[in-house]
Amino acid sequence: MSLAQRGNYSALTLKCFQEQRLKGCSMSEKYRWAQSGDINAFFGLMLDNMAGLILIVSLLKQNFGFPVEFALQYMIPGTALGVLVGDLAYFFLAFRLAKSSGSRTVTAMPLGLDTPSTFGMVFLVLGPAFLAAKNSGLDDSAAAMSAWRIGICCIFVSGIIKLLCAFGSGWVRNAIPRAGLLGSLAAIALVLIAFLPLLEILHFPIVGLVALAIILTALVGRVPLPFKLPGAVGGLIVAGSLYLVMSLLGLLGEHQQPLFDPSSGLWPTAWLEALQFGWLSNMGETLRYLPIVVPFALATVVGGIDCTESAAAAGDHYHTNTIIGIEAVATLVASFFGAVIQTTPYIGHPAYKAMGGRAAYTLATAILMGALGMTGLFGYFYQFIPKAAVYPILVFVGLEIAAQSFLATPRRHYPAVALACVPALANLAVFLVNQLWGDGALFSNQINLGSLQNQELVNNLKTTSMLASGFILTSVFWASALAMAIDRRLNAAAYFYFVAAVCTLFGLMHSPLPNAPILSPFSLGILPEMAVLPSEHWPAVRSWTIGYLLVGGLMLAWGHYLKVSGQTKVPADHDMH
Repeated sequence: MSLAQRGNYSALTLKCFQEQRLKGCSMSEKYRWAQSGDINAFFGLMLDNMAGLILIVSLLKQNFGFPVEFALQYMIPGTALGVLVGDLAYFFLAFRLAKSSGSRTVTAMPLGLDTPSTFGMVFLVLGPAFLAAKNSGLDDSAAAMSAWRIGICCIFVSGIIKLLCAFGSGWVRNAIPRAGLLGSLAAIALVLIAFLPLLEILHFPIVGLVALAIILTALVGRVPLPFKLPGAVGGLIVAGSLYLVMSLLGLLGEHQQPLFDPSSGLWPTAWLEALQFGWLSNMGETLRYLPIVVPFALATVVGGIDCTESAAAAGDHYHTNTIIGIEAVATLVASFFGAVIQTTPYIGHPAYKAMGGRAAYTLATAILMGALGMTGLFGYFYQFIPKAAVYPILVFVGLEIAAQSFLATPRRHYPAVALACVPALANLAVFLVNQLWGDGALFSNQINLGSLQNQELVNNLKTTSMLASGFILTSVFWASALAMAIDRRLNAAAYFYFVAAVCTLFGLMHSPLPNAPILSPFSLGILPEMAVLPSEHWPAVRSWTIGYLLVGGLMLAWGHYLKVSGQTKVPADHDMH
């Protein structure tokens, strides 16, 4: 999900699409794969992906001190290659659909970097892995190498999961309610995708507020810009020009973006080291990040199903398993070349169709993104495009993902989606605390100031940290359990609580330790000390685990009562409350 999901597939718009489809064409007519509408569609899709690449480098640099040159030479080429492979495959898939359906108005499925995964990988995997490696004594270069290899492992695992789901995509939807997966996405969208970029925007308020106002007015308000400019392009032109003028006049002062030599990333070859598969040796370290990786992978599977359905409503009937399978292969191929962000189909297919796009826009995006990433020319874009002019796109993305999470969920499940946002707020609080006192300070007594008031604050922060640990899984389980309870399926709710108890027991969520390692609560006489939870943290883990088990048992007993009393039916007016 990303900028592409701009809500343009209203009932009226879909009706227009269906009318176009009825006009159709005979099997003998040639598919018109390139039209003027592909220009607008190209800028929308290209800028979406460009913002994703900028995010990877800038967020790692600003928040974790990650070396920019390393990111440009090792991470960006393979990540851009994933977009190249996926969009090329969807380009040819559009031709196949046009041939089989006889339609000359087929629009290719858009594909790009998954925005929620970008934030998740940066803040929850790559950044923490980099800091953990530095804390172990490695220098910046060696720590960056370790984080890169862990990132590759994560993307490889994501590709495998998605490939398996491609053969049974319906299973994911049946196993986890939409409020669970989409609720966790809404949480990430509001807390990470919308809020954190907003801070960067407001570092340059003269430029940032102008760009934000243009993009939100054009894309959310759907107010047309002169010359039919796409909202993202208009915001970039106006705000970018304003930034340039202020820079030339010396009005930016301390807010001037730091410079580096973009040519240091030209024609990179270091990323080819990934083809030696040395990163497989880091798979063991990657296990601790699986609670983050798996939900993101499953979310893109559900997103792929939604994308296919929205495309069908617009008149292009793609096969769901094919759409998911292609993007799974694109993710896997990208991992072989050093990618650190997974690809995903964008749910904005109807929006691109409304622009008049056919298949040329995905071809152009594939070629440009591949060229910029693998030649190193992206470094110049990163250097000279002001972040304050690009990041408002992400605020829009966050708002759209959050809105779509509610729209795609039954109304009665809205409270479950809202509940999913709470653990993410805890993660934001801990993130800011760690920036102030250092990662892991909450559990090292570095901020224990001794007084009762401050000790209470420390205890509250420690509880917040445990809530934040593995917050994506927590969001999924809490929202799913509440959605099941709303539907009076209390036995199903109990199962989510029982799984949450198991995950808590082994540190997949609510870990009291920095970096949330997966540990056994018991040594069993055979496990090494490093694989066992330290005894001083056992009381906290035990309390959370018992809590989940008690709630699960309560749900089972309550569900039995409803069944015996014949009150399992959901009230007809439930959606009205």
